[in-house]
Amino acid sequence: MSSKRFKKLSKNIAKVEPSLLEKILPEVKKNCTTKFDESIDLSLQINHKQKKNEINLRTVVNLPSGNGKKIKIAVVCEDEKSKDAKEAGADIVGSDDFIERIKGGDLNFEKLICTPSMMVKLAKLGKILGPKGLMPNPKLGSVTDNIKKAIIEAKTGQAEIKNDKDGNIGLSIGKKSFADDKLIKNYNAILDAFEKEKSNNTVKGDLIKNIFITSSMGVSYKIKLPKNI
Repeated sequence: MSSKRFKKLSKNIAKVEPSLLEKILPEVKKNCTTKFDESIDLSLQINHKQKKNEINLRTVVNLPSGNGKKIKIAVVCEDEKSKDAKEAGADIVGSDDFIERIKGGDLNFEKLICTPSMMVKLAKLGKILGPKGLMPNPKLGSVTDNIKKAIIEAKTGQAEIKNDKDGNIGLSIGKKSFADDKLIKNYNAILDAFEKEKSNNTVKGDLIKNIFITSSMGVSYKIKLPKNI
């Protein structure tokens, strides 16, 4: 059952026509009536059913304005790289001993980064890490020899683009407290990523079918899409 607060917000949505993000943001923020700093989230549906192949996107976008979230990062690397990992801001760093702890159920982290040579050992823990979405992936920059760069980018703020079987994607572009121009920069970085994916996958027609924006506890507004994305 919807709360009185939500019902009050819903009354105004029909009055707002699909428009560009910069025009809709004030309405979205106006709906942030909770006491916490709500996330500003996007919900997209892509044209993933193609004649020759089905498109499954899997990539990560570095948000120029960050995402306002603090995440706990764990790193599995060789002992000689542990110092770099700690200096870059990793919360947990280990090698074989840490892999054993993960095997035993120690999953007290939100993102796992590892070096290619250690990935061979981590791959055996797919049944543990996979269901939690914690398995490192080269496409997402979480399997790399440049541990320092990966940690800094993850700490600064990233958005993962991954569609489900119906072509739906959900991600955050920041917080209500962000200035509008910062949210717009993040949004444009997301669109640039989709444009790149469209070229890489030789999509027929538009890749993005619909895109909506909402706050954590608000209502959704449809964004008017740029052409040819």
